[in-house]
Amino acid sequence: MSEQTTENKFELLKGDKVLWSVIILISFLSVFPVYSASSNLEYIVNNGTTTGHVFKHIVFVFIGLGIMRFVGTVKYEYIGKLSSILLLVTIGLLLITMFTGQKIEGASASRWLKIPGTPISFQPSSFAYLMLIIYLCRYLTKKIKRERLPLENIIYIFGPILIVFGLVAKDNGSTALMIMMVSIIILIIGQLAWQYVAGFISLSVVFIVMFLVIALNTNLLGGNRVHTWMSRIETFSNSKKTADVEDESLKAKNYQVMQAKAAIVHGGFNGIGPGKSALKQTLPQSVSDFIFAIIVEEYGWIGAFVLISLYMIMIIRIVMIASKMPAFFGSLLVLAIGLMIFVQLSVNIAVAVNLIPVTGQPLPLISYGGTSMLVTYIQLGIILNVSSRIQVYDEEGLGKKQSVEEINDIA
Repeated sequence: MSEQTTENKFELLKGDKVLWSVIILISFLSVFPVYSASSNLEYIVNNGTTTGHVFKHIVFVFIGLGIMRFVGTVKYEYIGKLSSILLLVTIGLLLITMFTGQKIEGASASRWLKIPGTPISFQPSSFAYLMLIIYLCRYLTKKIKRERLPLENIIYIFGPILIVFGLVAKDNGSTALMIMMVSIIILIIGQLAWQYVAGFISLSVVFIVMFLVIALNTNLLGGNRVHTWMSRIETFSNSKKTADVEDESLKAKNYQVMQAKAAIVHGGFNGIGPGKSALKQTLPQSVSDFIFAIIVEEYGWIGAFVLISLYMIMIIRIVMIASKMPAFFGSLLVLAIGLMIFVQLSVNIAVAVNLIPVTGQPLPLISYGGTSMLVTYIQLGIILNVSSRIQVYDEEGLGKKQSVEEINDIA
């Protein structure tokens, strides 16, 4: 009886226990930089109070953990089967956002959709991104060895990717590029024939060029942010000149990057201490897009190393789960979601240290914000779901020698 009780308690954290531990630890640690950096919202943006923001963040953390645990109880095969319908729903929400999307204070893009009758807003692009990836994983798994007709690939693979990319790109270029890049990698991992992958890459280049030409030279895509992207790329390419050239306009464009660099340098090796950031008030988006710079300033390179190490443990565990999963759909799904998380955290950190142009990507499980955080918890819930099924498959005798037919039946 005592053994059964212990086992049941242990199963409260269903799935990979190491991954659970890392997620809970990062979630707990996120409270401290959010509490510190959210003072920027109170005193500079004049939005709410520091206590209110950190309380909201904690609530989202607990909601996220609850959602993650719930997702872990639903068979991931069912999620895959529902992905087609959910993808259509999220595409519909993206279309609605194009016409009725709202701007959030402190941001210039209309990416948010308000739930009628409530003060709650969310970003449909985050959910569309996730549903697209799940849909691609399942479609590539079904009848994996059958030669598909070119028209099938265009309608069922290339079409959804380009539709989601086009709808997201208007207001969120960085997310759109991530969608395209991750989708192409999934097509490769999912064993789509190379000629189709090469053809899709060529088609994507043509599609992107057409999008840019139309956005830059016509008014057909009103309210697009292409000019903002071009300005950011130009600013990034000229960012090294700000230290040597007395160009006030150039320095103004590089303000975010300069403040982030200053915060990182100020932190040094040991950091200046929790809550003592001197630049959180002058660094825009310090609580979200540039929170990594605040972490380095307050906790130094030691703190940054610890955080990155936790992320690396997370990514390694995800790869291990994928490698142990005998079902191809489960393995591909875990790799795809792990890639989404890895790309997002890499982009956030790369922006903070000025390796790439400024984008609006939050740091997973750390940055303040509801939609992105909840989507990350859903992603991790799916991975934990798959990890909990590995033992089940082993017990059912579905090992590494599983046939293609068995793989397709599972998907």
